[in-house]
Amino acid sequence: MYCSFPVKSLTSDLKNIDNQVALALHGSDILGIKAIADMVMMDPISVLVTVVFMSFLVNVFKNQKKSINFPPGPMPLPIIGNMHVINTLKPQKSFTEMSKKYGPIFTVYLGAQRLVILCGYDTLKDALVNHAEKFAGRPCTAIGSKILDGYGILFSSGENWRVMRRFTLSTLRDYGMGRKDIENKITEECDCLLQAIRSHGGKAFNNQTIITAAVANIIVCILLGQRYEYDDPTFLKLMNLVNEIVSNMESRMVRLYNSYPSLIGWLPGSHRALRKKHIEMQNFARETFIRKQKELDVNSQRNLIDSFLAKQQEGKPESTLYFHDINLVKLVNNLFAAGMETTATTLRWGLLLMMKYPEIQKKVQNEIENVIGSAQPQVEHRKEMPYTDAVIHEIQRFGDIGPIGLPHATTTDVTFRGYNLPKGTTVIPLLHSALRDKAYFEKPEEFYPGHFLDSEGKFKKNESFIPFSLGKRSCAGENLAKMELFLFFTTLLQNFTFKAPSGAKLDLTPAVGFMNSPLPYEICAIPRG
Repeated sequence: MYCSFPVKSLTSDLKNIDNQVALALHGSDILGIKAIADMVMMDPISVLVTVVFMSFLVNVFKNQKKSINFPPGPMPLPIIGNMHVINTLKPQKSFTEMSKKYGPIFTVYLGAQRLVILCGYDTLKDALVNHAEKFAGRPCTAIGSKILDGYGILFSSGENWRVMRRFTLSTLRDYGMGRKDIENKITEECDCLLQAIRSHGGKAFNNQTIITAAVANIIVCILLGQRYEYDDPTFLKLMNLVNEIVSNMESRMVRLYNSYPSLIGWLPGSHRALRKKHIEMQNFARETFIRKQKELDVNSQRNLIDSFLAKQQEGKPESTLYFHDINLVKLVNNLFAAGMETTATTLRWGLLLMMKYPEIQKKVQNEIENVIGSAQPQVEHRKEMPYTDAVIHEIQRFGDIGPIGLPHATTTDVTFRGYNLPKGTTVIPLLHSALRDKAYFEKPEEFYPGHFLDSEGKFKKNESFIPFSLGKRSCAGENLAKMELFLFFTTLLQNFTFKAPSGAKLDLTPAVGFMNSPLPYEICAIPRG
């Protein structure tokens, strides 16, 4: 679905209003101000359009003035920029088409917001790995300033980001990421998930809530040292908040707000709903760590929040500068959202694809029987299961969960592949273009596990497989996510055969949103053995 815009009508209106403003300003100061005030009273919408138009021109002029030899791109229109030629529901599709005309590096405007788009694995690797430090920033956006304030890990920059990422990686390792401790937690959660699925007795049900809850419990265990029952009201509210926040992040109103915050901010819409949901998430995190503060024993730290609170008490300069309550609230929210939504969505894609391609499901089950049998799946089994490993990788590639990676910003003036990008330039790494790169994938638009198998049926890596992004801003929980995907997926297919309800049509079209999620579907889990 594309935006339409009455360009001729807008141009005519702008000329008329510009003439009125010019005439008003030719008189004395008082008369000019009165004329403008009268005009605002008579035609406030036209004045609003003019202000937005002039704001757009100022932004474009500033950008062009300091951007000699900037990447090419389609000519922006007043106010809307390039939004008239971008599929706002699935912008990755438009960006892929634009790259055929303008090359792997090009510029687009969303309103007055200027973005540089990077396409193709080679370009992404060059920027995010070979020039890692120069592309490691996060842009300052209106919505980001409103709800994130540059704290936490996902949307912070500079030293705050470095300290939070270093702490997060070390703490995740301390609490078992990639080790047997967390593997045991995932295995226990697998048993709870199996029990929930069995309760449906092979009848059709929607798996979204229980899959999301099972995955969410893993990150909750790391953050809080506990788990929730799948029907716990607090847990359900928390999962719903995350889902709504992710859904609203790239809505049209949020994009407009980022371009024209002073003009759009007072209007109702998802940009205001997003802030409200973030406040609710913050309140939950704040109440949780306040409770943890009262229970804290620095000599017996049991979870990430304990470790953060212990850092606060060390009395070092870093404790005051970075390990404060605001960073803790944002960090907990960041990790909960990142640790829940993407992995759960990938698993839901996996089950949908197994129903769509029962022959692939059967081959995975045969490999599980040959390697694991009826024993509990363990991470060490993965190296003996090349086909299952290939299928999981292909689920991630085909599902394309985060087609447009989180935005980066240049941390300094940089010359990249012949183009000059000033400090603070917003850069979008189009992960979709790497996961669909024809130079690396034989059948990029199809679900084809052979992308990750050699001629002898052994697993082979593909360097263009970058669902977790690349470089210094790559996903901090990548190893945890890989472990979860393998253990949950193999346990589910070991115990059930998944089928579509009678007469159901399986649609692989992604739902509209910031993430590529499968459309709602029902599933029948038939017990095996």
